[in-house]
Amino acid sequence: MTEQTDLDNQFMLEALKEAQKAYDLDEAPVGAVVVYNGQIYARGHNLRENRQDPTAHAEIVAIREASQKRNCWRLHGMTLYVTLEPCPMCAGAMVNARLDRVVFGAADPKAGAVGSLLNIVADERLNHRLEFRGGVLADESQTLLKSFFKSKRHAGGARLL
Repeated sequence: MTEQTDLDNQFMLEALKEAQKAYDLDEAPVGAVVVYNGQIYARGHNLRENRQDPTAHAEIVAIREASQKRNCWRLHGMTLYVTLEPCPMCAGAMVNARLDRVVFGAADPKAGAVGSLLNIVADERLNHRLEFRGGVLADESQTLLKSFFKSKRHAGGARLL
């Protein structure tokens, strides 16, 4: 494995820890970390249900924390790791935040905007583009998501993502 692959796996494991926090809060288990200079700079996990906020996706929570910490909305030099392929809102936020790169775990064929359904982060019509890599620890991410939604179905009322 290359050094970048090793780092991607290491930071995706941290995003999976955030996803587990969401799971424990009865949220769809998606987690994210923002990395700067080889260190975790910000963390986030889904909080939509707890905050009753449709924008409280893991990526948005982490991007907001990074921007506040940096005291700047421009997140040049940073990479976002997230356990599920970002949706259009989150992919748009990444472009607007000027992140350098996004790495995701499981693909999302129904709502993914980094290659599955759309590819917002690489759209040449936009003023910024990100490097991206998908499928990093995808099985682990997918297992957590499947477990969560299976438990919701057995409980008699699955919420939609």
